[in-house]
Amino acid sequence: MSKNILAILEQRDGKIKKSSFEVVSMAAKLANMFNIQAETVVIGDHIENLNDISIYGINKLTHFKHKAVSIYSTSAYAKIIKEYADKAEFQYILMSNTAMGKDLAPNIAVKLGAGIIPDITDITVSENELLVTRPVYAGKALQQLTFSSDIKVLTLRPNVFPLIKNESATKAEINVIEIESVDLTNRVVDFKKADGKIDVAEADIVVAGGRGLKEPENFKLIENLADILGAAVGASRAVVDAGWRSHNEQVGQTGKTVSPSLYIACGISGAIQHLAGMSSSKYIVAINKDKDAPIFGIADYGIAGDALEILPLLTDEIKKVKL
Repeated sequence: MSKNILAILEQRDGKIKKSSFEVVSMAAKLANMFNIQAETVVIGDHIENLNDISIYGINKLTHFKHKAVSIYSTSAYAKIIKEYADKAEFQYILMSNTAMGKDLAPNIAVKLGAGIIPDITDITVSENELLVTRPVYAGKALQQLTFSSDIKVLTLRPNVFPLIKNESATKAEINVIEIESVDLTNRVVDFKKADGKIDVAEADIVVAGGRGLKEPENFKLIENLADILGAAVGASRAVVDAGWRSHNEQVGQTGKTVSPSLYIACGISGAIQHLAGMSSSKYIVAINKDKDAPIFGIADYGIAGDALEILPLLTDEIKKVKL
């Protein structure tokens, strides 16, 4: 069996997502460590930024093209990738642990008879074998694992692995394959996107609010701070269940998993389900009236006080610095 690596890319609205370039960077790094080849595959119709893969270390891409797969389809994507992987006999298959990755990776693993480890936050090589780390028990512990299978499928947690640029990048070799027919047994009908808002799963900074804000109108304080910082707005499950915010902003075990450089939790107590979705953030700032709130247990910086009073002051001070 070939020991080459396949990085599966995700596109949305005709552009490859940032989290996929993180996968490209890691695939290129592993290829160098094992002295093997790495390539990428993407499925969709017209895609603008295909050549960008070479910036992050891989210069070979296969684009399976058909209008019907411009929006994700589990059945179509899994069938296309399975058939392609069968021909090339890849040993390592990497993709991002996005909503698409969480759905697609196990489908591909089953079709290929592969082992799968999802939501990886660290990868090392020990005695020429992969040693991967992933959070377990809602982020309370870390688990280190190796594969026993010949084919290995991995999904990487977004915003954890760095984008490593290839200084000697050359133009990518792109092979476009026009698909004659697609299996649309299962497909996404449409994506609902909040106009002008940053996706919390992709954001480098997240400002999140909880029930400590007391009423939905007070989320304007969160939005004001997020605007100044160029951040995404996040929310706890409690406020989403109460109808204050939409589910696409929910951070936590039943929402989105985020790993930004900075996470500001405002009026969020820090239930274990919420911590599971944001505990891998690089820096965590917590604002809460209860000095014994669990959120302070993982925070790098904590402010014990009323978020409704502190947020306007914090926003004003950051305005002064940025201006």
